[in-house]
Amino acid sequence: MSDLKASFTAFASYGAGGKEMTEMESKNFFKCIKDSGLIDKALTQTDCDLIFTKVKTKGARKINFAEFCAALEHVAAKKKVSVEEVKNTITSSSAKTTGTVAEAVKFHDDKSLYTGVYANGGPTNVDREKQGLQNHLDRSEADVRGVKKH
Repeated sequence: MSDLKASFTAFASYGAGGKEMTEMESKNFFKCIKDSGLIDKALTQTDCDLIFTKVKTKGARKINFAEFCAALEHVAAKKKVSVEEVKNTITSSSAKTTGTVAEAVKFHDDKSLYTGVYANGGPTNVDREKQGLQNHLDRSEADVRGVKKH
């Protein structure tokens, strides 16, 4: 029973940002059943949603451990196996995480192929020289009319 409780907590906490959850949402219940390998033609996602709705308290969005155990009885009946087989299957599995890995892109990953401004480190929004009026105005000596004295 403690292994099943640990599996329940692990699946209920999946996607909760590291917090340990004591109640399970419908999506986590389906993930538990799916990652355990129990989904097939006899037990579909729709069946899981109906079982979840059947065992949860009216008006609630989550189920607790006792309701989870009741749901497993419905899953076992739908799959035509014993409840112990379903519990053992769930305790022996864990939440699976999948993700995509980007393929290599020749002109992005190989910096020796960079051209133009990117070959020299890319554009910058930081000016190399300190800007001020001295770079914009000619402050050399001039007479009253503005004619420069050389």
